[in-house]
Amino acid sequence: MPELHFHQLQLLKCISVEMTEEEERYNISEDSGLKQMRASGLLLHPINVIRKTFGYADYPEISFHLPFECDTSSFKDNCAIECFTEGEELVKGVLLRINGRQGKMRLFSPDFPDWIEDKGVGVKLAPNHFTSKTMEDGVKRISQFPAVRQLFENIHGTKSFGQRFKFNTSIYAKNNQLNESQLKAVQAVVENDDLVIVHGPPGTGKTTTIIESIVQLVKLGKRVLVSAPSNTAVDNVAKGLLNNEITILRVGNTVKVDDDIFPFTPEGKILASKDSKDIKKLKIRSEELRKMSYQYKRKFGKAERDQRRLLMNEVKRIRKEIRDIRNYFDEKLFNTSDVVLGTPIGLNNFLSDGTIFDALIIDEAGQAIEPLAWMLFLYAKSWVLAGDPFQLPPMVLSDKAKKMDFNKSILEHSFNNCENVFFLDTQYRMRQSISDFSSKYFYEGKLKTPEAQADISNHIIFYDTAGTGFEEMRGSDGLGFINLGELDLIEKIIESEAFNLKELAIISPYSGQVQLAKEKLDKQIRVSTIDSFQGQESLTIILSLVRSNSDAIIGFLNDYRRMNVALTRAKEKLIIIGDSSTIGNDNFYAQFLEYMEGVNGYRSAWELIS
Repeated sequence: MPELHFHQLQLLKCISVEMTEEEERYNISEDSGLKQMRASGLLLHPINVIRKTFGYADYPEISFHLPFECDTSSFKDNCAIECFTEGEELVKGVLLRINGRQGKMRLFSPDFPDWIEDKGVGVKLAPNHFTSKTMEDGVKRISQFPAVRQLFENIHGTKSFGQRFKFNTSIYAKNNQLNESQLKAVQAVVENDDLVIVHGPPGTGKTTTIIESIVQLVKLGKRVLVSAPSNTAVDNVAKGLLNNEITILRVGNTVKVDDDIFPFTPEGKILASKDSKDIKKLKIRSEELRKMSYQYKRKFGKAERDQRRLLMNEVKRIRKEIRDIRNYFDEKLFNTSDVVLGTPIGLNNFLSDGTIFDALIIDEAGQAIEPLAWMLFLYAKSWVLAGDPFQLPPMVLSDKAKKMDFNKSILEHSFNNCENVFFLDTQYRMRQSISDFSSKYFYEGKLKTPEAQADISNHIIFYDTAGTGFEEMRGSDGLGFINLGELDLIEKIIESEAFNLKELAIISPYSGQVQLAKEKLDKQIRVSTIDSFQGQESLTIILSLVRSNSDAIIGFLNDYRRMNVALTRAKEKLIIIGDSSTIGNDNFYAQFLEYMEGVNGYRSAWELIS
């Protein structure tokens, strides 16, 4: 096996360090009891089971309800979980979705635990050993693929790299609304035989550009692999391709897949096939055997144990037969699809060794942790990264891993040396005054706004709480920050403005403030952390900064990329609430306050509370 590059060894070390952090953080011990873990957002406890079913591959799936408002921001789609109750063995699984108080999980067990509907059942985050092992394997395999190893060395080298484009290919875009910068990016993707970066700041039509690029590649007879760190981003591309009549296959977790996309998943397609009847018969037989085995669950004689074991072995055999039918069916689907889409882990689970696509396109690559990207690079001849390195990076738990740049995305690493960066230069989301500060600070003033988005009134306002006594405090859990005064101010703003509540979103960097807002505000209003709101937009946004203290400590408000996300979500109106005496000592926020005064957007909170 070829010798590993220094940075490969560094990545492997980071994966190990991050796994150790997960194991320590997610372990229930005497030092970190249920109450503290619940307060830290690592635990959902108790849960109420609503529905039990057997899902894909005949695994038990449980829909549940939370009887209380709690911080669920750490519970991402497809994250590893463990279901537990006191005195019983933990059952491993995966969280399929969580939305507000409703959730669904899949357990990796042959049957439902006897205690699943008892009181005191909970769900906790668990170390994701499977993902870590998959990433380790992907990083090690880089050395086995000469072209991928060369790309790896280019990205982590000291010299710039990238092909010179002649732009000789004639592009007849199906989407006739593309601007010049978007068309140039499409043409580069079509001609690419190395690495291309499509740099798409907020609202610049990055996904639209990607979709047109894929349409053009398919027209040339090329097969394309498409991925993104989130299911939502994958589905956005999938919907666009379906609108362009492209034959797609969407793999991975389909629980949250849009109804229009479900027919193009393996599960959706098999339901419409003749194989569906065979699988249904096998499932019925499996369920009959399972029910027969129930009578032996509470009996412990040898004969009963032997009989139950025989029945469950037959259930396992039937489950394997179902999997074999599905695998054969999936292979046929794969061979007839122009484009295959999924999250990195979803694709890696589906694809076979030796599979090679003409092009790999990773959307939202600024949130793609590096090993997950390299895992997919092995499946393609050319590569496209689309995203924005000036928005939020991947989430990493370990401070030690962060110091080794593990939270630096594949896009951010590639930006250093790759010459083939195509900047999408026109934003269509925001009014000009909302967009201009980010354009000047993050994008060298190059981000343009079309005439249709020109200001027609005052679209951005900063309410300064300095001197009001609206100070930050620790939440009831003692962990997160909240600001009751800012929340009161939000309520006054909503009362005084004729907002459409369904077009209003409240965002904050602090989950404690978000939780408080969810409890106090109208349920029609979307409330979210900034991190969870990346990739989304709303007509009106109210941003609560929370931090207000005499020491001018701003915490992780000092990650300006988080603020770039927060400041670029609103289409028509952006209202920011903060304490200038706390944030104003920081250079970034000093520039922002100066900008607000320049656009006549500065207000004192006293205007609303006096």
